[in-house]
Amino acid sequence: MDVMAESDAGASTIQERLQKRHQSRIEDAERRKEAKESHSVAEEKADYFFSTFKTERASIEELLAGCSGADRPVVTQKLEEATAQILQLQKFLNDSMVFLTQYDLRQSQVCIQKLQTCLSDIREEHLPKKKFAFRARTKASEKVCEPVSDTPPPDADPDADADAGTVIDGVSKQCGFSNMDNVSLTKTAEELHKQDVLLTHLTNCKVRLLGSPSTLHLKHIDGCEILCGPVSSSVFVDQCKSSTLAFPCQQLRTHNTTDTQVYVHVTSRAIIEDCRGVSFAPFTWSYPTLDEDFTVSGLDQDRNNWDQVDDFNWLAAGTPSPNWTVIPEGDRKTNWDP
Repeated sequence: MDVMAESDAGASTIQERLQKRHQSRIEDAERRKEAKESHSVAEEKADYFFSTFKTERASIEELLAGCSGADRPVVTQKLEEATAQILQLQKFLNDSMVFLTQYDLRQSQVCIQKLQTCLSDIREEHLPKKKFAFRARTKASEKVCEPVSDTPPPDADPDADADAGTVIDGVSKQCGFSNMDNVSLTKTAEELHKQDVLLTHLTNCKVRLLGSPSTLHLKHIDGCEILCGPVSSSVFVDQCKSSTLAFPCQQLRTHNTTDTQVYVHVTSRAIIEDCRGVSFAPFTWSYPTLDEDFTVSGLDQDRNNWDQVDDFNWLAAGTPSPNWTVIPEGDRKTNWDP
C-alpha cells in the first residue's frame, strides 16, 4: 500500500509540473502575441502617419506653387488655405508624437518648417505690408518653393532654412524690435494680429507683446524679460541667454540657449537642442485682454504640456536630461509688474 501511495504521489507531482510548464508556455505565447500585436499596431500607425503626412504636404506645396503668376485675390485665398493646412499638419504631427521615433519627429518638423518659410517668402513678395527692406531678395514668384524632400538629410536644421533666406535675418519680418539696449518695448494687439514677429539683438530689455501674433522668433537675446500673448503657431528661440520668457503657443523650439527661464503654455511638447540651464514653469503672466487673445489664437487653454520637454541632445531612455529643469513652485515668478 505504501508503495502504491508513493507511486500515486509521484505521478501527481509530475502531473502538476507538466501542468505548470504547459501554463507557463501558454502565458509566454500570449505575451509574445501581445508584444507582436503591439509592435504591429505601432507600425500601422507609423505607416498611416507617413502616408497622410506626405499627402498633406504635397497638397500644401501645390497651393504654394499656384501662387506663382496669380493675382492678389487668388494668392490671398491660397495662402490662407495653406496656412490652415500647415497648422493642421503641425497638429497631426503633435498628436502622433507618442509612436514616432525622435529621428522621424525631427525630420517631419524640418519639413513643416520649410513649408512655413516658403509660405512667409511668398506672402512677403505678393502681399507686402510695407515697402521696407534693407537688402535685395530673390523674388518668390521667380523662386517657387522647391518640394520638400521625403527624407531630409540627418543633419538638417530647421532654423538654418529660416536663416538662409531673409525671413529672419533680413527685415522682411517687419513687426518686432532689433538692436536695442536697456529699453522697455511694447506692441499692441492691433500691431501684432496675425503677424510674424521678430525680436533680435536685444540686451537688457523689457518687452511686452499685448496680443496674438502668428509666430514669434527670438534671436540673440541677452538679459531680457520678454512677455507675449498667445502665439497661434510656433515660437522659435535661438542664441538666448540669461533671460526670462513667457508666452502661450502651439509649439516651442529652443536652440543654443543658456541660463534662461521659460514660463510657457504649450499645447504640444516643447523641444530643446544645444541648450543648458534652461528651466520651465507654467505661464503666469496676465493682462486685460488675455482671454480674448487666447480665443483669437485658437489655442486650447485646457491643454498645457509645459513640463513635457524633448531634448534632441539627450536620447537616453529613462534618464532625465541634465539640460533642463522644472522651476520649483516657490521660486516661480507671479508678479510681472515693472
